[in-house]
Amino acid sequence: MRPDAVSRTALEPEQVGRKVRLREVGLRDRRVLMGFDRDMAREATPLIGGGHRHWASHRSGSAGDDIHFGIETVRGRMLVGSVCTIGADPVTGRFGYGIGIAPRHQRCGYATDAITVLLAHMFGQRGFRKCEVSVYGGNLASLSLHGGLGFREEGRLADTEVVRGEIKYLVRMGITAEEFAARPLDALGDLGRRGQHRRPRRGKHWRAPAAVSG
Repeated sequence: MRPDAVSRTALEPEQVGRKVRLREVGLRDRRVLMGFDRDMAREATPLIGGGHRHWASHRSGSAGDDIHFGIETVRGRMLVGSVCTIGADPVTGRFGYGIGIAPRHQRCGYATDAITVLLAHMFGQRGFRKCEVSVYGGNLASLSLHGGLGFREEGRLADTEVVRGEIKYLVRMGITAEEFAARPLDALGDLGRRGQHRRPRRGKHWRAPAAVSG
């Protein structure tokens, strides 16, 4: 059995996270997404995962089996970012992703919650088996976030580049469907927490699909 490549945008209600829901990007989101990209460029915001520009990802559309979602708060239904899969391959069951949270909405736990929802969707509904991302070695916040989500470091690029004292090598990280499902409910702890924001965690509906045979 190969991962499902048909239902590419539908999310079941129980897969909405504690803080955010992932939804299809609409025409009304155009100005907001473009503004997010301008804000990120102006503030030189580090990119999470495989790198992500909101409006560029939306304009390019979904290539192959890749999907693109807007990230909307559960309370208030405010668009705070977007996330897209990268290189989703139903044959190998592997995919990556890029995610961006607008600078003014960061450090509220939205990225952690959105990634968790995306992983549950790709593993649980679409039957993918592994997620792989590349993170710049100097992006300690992203490395910590992925480590807290259960990603394991799998290697680094051999040629480390240092420009103006900043580390430029890439750290390859990955997590399987089984590893994701095995995470304890409180494993996310206070990742991304600021003030009195709730801690994102997985509910009882997060479970790995049966192993693929053959």
